[in-house]
Amino acid sequence: MILYNGLMANVKRRLPNNVPGDFFVDDTCINCDTCRQLAPMVFADDGDYSFVQSQPQGETQSREAFRALLACPTSSIGTQGIQKARDVMEDFPLLLSSPVYYCGFNHRESFGANSYFIRHPEGNWMVDSPRFTPHLKKTFASWGGIKNIFLTHKDDVADANRFAEYFGAERIIHHHDAAAVPDAEHLLQGTDPISFGSEFLIIPTPGHTRGHAVLLFRNKFLFSGDHLWWSRRTGHLGAG
Repeated sequence: MILYNGLMANVKRRLPNNVPGDFFVDDTCINCDTCRQLAPMVFADDGDYSFVQSQPQGETQSREAFRALLACPTSSIGTQGIQKARDVMEDFPLLLSSPVYYCGFNHRESFGANSYFIRHPEGNWMVDSPRFTPHLKKTFASWGGIKNIFLTHKDDVADANRFAEYFGAERIIHHHDAAAVPDAEHLLQGTDPISFGSEFLIIPTPGHTRGHAVLLFRNKFLFSGDHLWWSRRTGHLGAG
């Protein structure tokens, strides 16, 4: 058994379609796509699970595979080189395009949905919630904490309440999904776009859930939650 953060990927439950070698996926995988996003040359989709299609080749692929191990919401990825995983942890939050970061440490309760962090002089934002980990707490604190937590919809709340309590952040969610965060500080109403400060626009997008909403930042970055998704197989963008 390979231990990470108190959780285990069990080599005895290693999926048979993993190629031989150090990295493997076990049958606790929920096929959420996290590992395939982070290390597409290493992990692939067999329809029911992710699996290791090719062992990492070189430092770049190895680092990507360890990022996937850390981000996996179910701790379904195993390796013998666990010390390297602790080193790679410092990559998170992972810079996507300044000042936007991918948090990593995806949460099982949100079925592995991605969460993001926006560093902003008027106060930092978190979009949806990763796991409440010591590493993220320490990093977010060093960056000035969290002012607002925008929740796209009820499915991706995860540990948002714990982050809000720790940092004194204000939670934002549409009132139609408010059952997931009944004491949220901001309950959005209606379907008209809502401005927050000078650079943030919240746009209600009912469909995936009745209270789904997206966040547009600087008219450039759209945090779409589950409203939009990209299909690698078809090369098309889908919408809920």
